[in-house]
Amino acid sequence: MSELVFFSGTMDCGKSTLALQIEHNRSARGLSGVIFTRNDRAGEGRLSSRLGLVTEAVETEDGFDFHLHVVKHLTAGGRTDYVIVDEAQFLEPEQVDQLARIVDDLGMDVFAFGITTDFRTKLFPGSQRLMELADRIEVLQVEALCWCGARATHNARTVGGRMIVEGAQVVVGDVGRPAAEVGYEVLCRRHHRRRLTAASAGAGALSPDVLPVDAAQPPAERPQVPGARAEFPGA
Repeated sequence: MSELVFFSGTMDCGKSTLALQIEHNRSARGLSGVIFTRNDRAGEGRLSSRLGLVTEAVETEDGFDFHLHVVKHLTAGGRTDYVIVDEAQFLEPEQVDQLARIVDDLGMDVFAFGITTDFRTKLFPGSQRLMELADRIEVLQVEALCWCGARATHNARTVGGRMIVEGAQVVVGDVGRPAAEVGYEVLCRRHHRRRLTAASAGAGALSPDVLPVDAAQPPAERPQVPGARAEFPGA
């Protein structure tokens, strides 16, 4: 039975690398697939990974009809055995429905790759619809790490190394961008809640276990949490 499979994870956890691996394995067995992507770091019409692998892909946008594209390809005598969709969080809900139609009506496997939540921890509409319709949801097992060494579970948008929580849901950027540019950083939930990026943590010289209080406040006046052990830098 063909399936709609959603591979999800944070940024920097190897989603595009796995998409490229699936393409390699299937094409090596004589199968032919079509790859769709949007806003890839390597530019238009590309699917790339941070390991340096890259392949050609069909660039999509709002209003693009996935089902119609595949049907036209088949009608023109082309062959398609499977479909890969990278950056699936950017899909419109209607486009996810089209992917489901490809699976159900055309009998093809569809592999969609994307992050689940945005920099505000809100679900992307495309990811939400995939979670509602997918036959299978796979959370990638390659763990991205927060600067503190814990498992990263949230995506943070940064400007000048500082986390921001306002703005459009979609702003193209990537991890490892120069500090002056809009970029992204993966954080554990604790540091995402505290808006503590690697840059701001380094500037404040704070331990990951320090309570989120005003660092300028004298130790004697700092609020105490009942039952918690007070711990401050240099203690």
